[in-house]
Amino acid sequence: MSDTTANSKRILVGVTGASGAPYAVAFLRRQLGDVYLALSNWGRMVMLEETGLQEDDLRPLVQKIFSDKDLANPFSSGSNTFDAMVIIPCSLTTMAKIASGIGDTLITRSAIVALKERRRLVMVVREAPWPTTAFENAARLSRDGVIVIPASPPFYHSPGTLDELVEQFVDKVVGVLGFEPRKKWREDAL
Repeated sequence: MSDTTANSKRILVGVTGASGAPYAVAFLRRQLGDVYLALSNWGRMVMLEETGLQEDDLRPLVQKIFSDKDLANPFSSGSNTFDAMVIIPCSLTTMAKIASGIGDTLITRSAIVALKERRRLVMVVREAPWPTTAFENAARLSRDGVIVIPASPPFYHSPGTLDELVEQFVDKVVGVLGFEPRKKWREDAL
């Protein structure tokens, strides 16, 4: 884990069962501050299937890993401050639960805490195509201040590898959290 200071951000990362685990790993590797991880059961399974990584492989990247079943977790209460929450990847089911106010897991409950406490909440939704209800849920959450980012990686940096493509997308997520992205579009033209 990287050195952190009193000014570092506390970020809760939720990983659900949607495809897109490489995005989560790339985000965690950025070492953006005090990062905590909540893994759903399906998120754990998809992580293993898509990246070959298990929970123990992720431990060096975060302060602590929590089970999504742990509703007694400090992050499930508004009295425990965190600066931001990122759900990467976010399933349509998770997005629907949060939009409906259903906090039946650590990830959904913490997201509802982020909403009620007006904290930064970013949801990287990875499923496709979307039914109409998903658009309605995304619009409802966006009106409440959630940043909903469909997992659509950019090609304008001409990525040469799949890892570069993933990293360039994670730059977008990092940017909306207020961190400096590694690469910017046409930065050399400035």
